[in-house]
Amino acid sequence: MSGDIDEARNWQDDPIDCTRCAHVDLKTSGGCQPKQACINDRHAQRIDRFFDSNPELADSYLAHPYFEVRAIAAKFASLFLLPPLLADEDGTVRSSAVRRLPGRDVLHLRNDPCDEVRMRVATRLEGDELLLMAPDKYYYVRLVVARRIAPSLLGGLIHDEEAEVRRVVARRIPEDWLLRMVDDRDAPVRLTIAQRLSPQLLSLLRHDQDWRIRHEVASRIAPSELIGLIEDPYSLVRDVARSRLEVEAERGPRASA
Repeated sequence: MSGDIDEARNWQDDPIDCTRCAHVDLKTSGGCQPKQACINDRHAQRIDRFFDSNPELADSYLAHPYFEVRAIAAKFASLFLLPPLLADEDGTVRSSAVRRLPGRDVLHLRNDPCDEVRMRVATRLEGDELLLMAPDKYYYVRLVVARRIAPSLLGGLIHDEEAEVRRVVARRIPEDWLLRMVDDRDAPVRLTIAQRLSPQLLSLLRHDQDWRIRHEVASRIAPSELIGLIEDPYSLVRDVARSRLEVEAERGPRASA
């Protein structure tokens, strides 16, 4: 691997010959450097450095035969030249173009065969157009949707198969929907729900199998509901329940005085 990085080869695996490069004059001005910043190198990072130093050249490389060059050039090129790249044969190139174009231009790619492209499309859409991507087969697309869509539109993701998606949903759904997720099969999701439930509703989770959730319950449930938790099998749950009861016991006489 280290030998590959130390080499200067083009995308066709041939050694790079600077004397045959159209930009050979840039070497003297610092606009390129072999194995560091080079338009002909096969390594994406080196191509990126080249365009970073010479962004004005990006427009002329949007049709280059190497997909990495096209994709990186799209980061620097004129916006007006990017729409044709939405039909590029390579998903990385399409994704790079989507990243910079407005939602109205990329809407037709919400069913693109490339997961990365659809993920980028989801970052460009809003409202009902974004909602159409909620059933996407790729979990990360659904995760983007869950993070960006209006909370009132999250109902379809409450029972998503991916726990990470449901955790985001649990953090964002309206409060009056929380009970719909109180029996979620994933403990971190239930913990998020417990953290948002009112003290009056926490009793629904007082017998949860996960001690972290019972600890949250013991920390915030109404004092009158703490009795059963002082015998919890987990010490941290018992401790917080007993500590709160002791505080309440001390507070009682003072309040009556």
